[in-house]
Amino acid sequence: MRTYIGNHQALDDVEFEELALGFDVLPLGIDRDLFRGPLAPESREERAARLDVAREVIEELAAQGEGGDEIAAWDALYADALTCTVPFLRAARTAGRSTQAGEVAA
Repeated sequence: MRTYIGNHQALDDVEFEELALGFDVLPLGIDRDLFRGPLAPESREERAARLDVAREVIEELAAQGEGGDEIAAWDALYADALTCTVPFLRAARTAGRSTQAGEVAA
């Protein structure tokens, strides 16, 4: 069976996700979990370390972009935008907890 989103055929799960979320092409080599956070809970120390590394990577990509590497510049913008997102599964789990807490308190 073939899966299409618009005029594009999704050949695997990653490509399906990219097309479904509206990204025609995701930058290669970008570890989305590094910038948006993992699906599983992380400790404060792990989060701080992850965000430090993410900031360093974004700074390096931005510097490469300023040096003339257009792809690195776009990757820096994409990675920076990912820092403002939350994975769907983690957001759903968090929303479920707040709803349950609200019902208990009511």
